Amino acid sequence: MFSEFETRKQICEIGKRIYNKGFVAANDGNISVKIGNEFLCTPTGVSKGFMTPDMICKLDKDGKVLSAGPGLKPSSEIKMHMRVYKERSDVNAVVHAHPPYATSFAIAGIPLTQPIMPEAVISLGCVPIAEYGTPSTEEIPNAVAKYLQHFDAVLLENHGALSYSVDLTQAYFKMESLEFYAQLLFISKQLGGPKELNEKQVKSLYELRRKFGLPGKHPADICVGSDCEGGGCHGIDKAGAGAKNAYGGQDEVSAVIAEVTKRVLAAMK
Repeated sequence: MFSEFETRKQICEIGKRIYNKGFVAANDGNISVKIGNEFLCTPTGVSKGFMTPDMICKLDKDGKVLSAGPGLKPSSEIKMHMRVYKERSDVNAVVHAHPPYATSFAIAGIPLTQPIMPEAVISLGCVPIAEYGTPSTEEIPNAVAKYLQHFDAVLLENHGALSYSVDLTQAYFKMESLEFYAQLLFISKQLGGPKELNEKQVKSLYELRRKFGLPGKHPADICVGSDCEGGGCHGIDKAGAGAKNAYGGQDEVSAVIAEVTKRVLAAMK
């Protein structure tokens, strides 16, 4: 485990990465890391590409500021981060950014649900869109909350993207993978549309993920993103033992599938 100072340096390094890659502009975006019962997070009003360790704020589990640099205060989006930590005990780092391609899909209202490349299927699964909320209010945390138990990355409607994982490196990698996935999907659509992996291929990739024992949540057994355009995520027909474990029983699984089917049929009319 990194020391607090090393973690502060790591936050600054990841901040430079998302800034240099164009995932954020000006003072946009925010990063946080959980250390025991305390949290380190980026300050508001400071470019992620120009932070120094002493600028990083420290909070307690209730969001109360324990320390901050002179004239600095935590990101206004810290409520969203704290909700993630509250709902997901396995998460130790959260990254929020505005990567251009992924954010464009969020603005267009298009979730990333098409299985077009093995790496995205294994590491991300599907990426739903959380409903729009006013920044710095409880609206965004409330919108994101319902997706946290089943996904490790979420698009934020008309806003950006959110990724989270067991450590900061993995949380950042998920953001990077999300943007790459969105970029490839966008380009392939300009070339006439992507050739999607078929059901058998997707199922094999899901099995690989299970064998790898990758951390985090993953919609590998059943799609819970029933609001997704075009019929939901590509795990929709994979309800099985894993889905029973996740939901507690077949009746609840059937109810989810029935709701998805209803929405699909309605969209086809």
